[in-house]
Amino acid sequence: MATNRRKTNRAKKEETNWQERVIQIRRVSKVVKGGKKLSFRAIVVVGNERGQVGVGVGKASDVIGAVKKGVADGKKHLIDIPITKSNSIPHPINGTGGGAKVIMRPAAPGTGVIAGGAVRTVLELAGVRNVLAKQLGSNNPLNNARAAVNALSTLRTFAEVAEDRGIPVENLYIS
Repeated sequence: MATNRRKTNRAKKEETNWQERVIQIRRVSKVVKGGKKLSFRAIVVVGNERGQVGVGVGKASDVIGAVKKGVADGKKHLIDIPITKSNSIPHPINGTGGGAKVIMRPAAPGTGVIAGGAVRTVLELAGVRNVLAKQLGSNNPLNNARAAVNALSTLRTFAEVAEDRGIPVENLYIS
């Protein structure tokens, strides 16, 4: 009986098909009594390209361990985002993370992902195919990735907005 359950759990995990991308690996050191202790910090973005994405940070004495920890952290901090039929975002949005600010705007089909650095990686792994984005302020990859996730987490669909206001979706378009 137990083997059947394990097989179904494995099948579910493989079904989700997570993709991982390392944004940055940095060697960091801590000064201790005997000298300097070196370790590695990895910033990883995890997504399934169907509206789920997360950013994780892992730190370990070797690179592989840091990346594994980063992936586990990213899966803990997953967010769901609404994606339109044209594989874009529903409306323009701003996000902040540390000193970084990110502006995102929906784009027409065929535009592609016009974004730089960590924001581009986050959007691609989230499954957004047509979007315009600009990062302002900081060029720190971790803060920019967190700002992108912050912006995406505040996205709302037209149906959600209509439900919050207590009106039909058709009345949203009437000014």
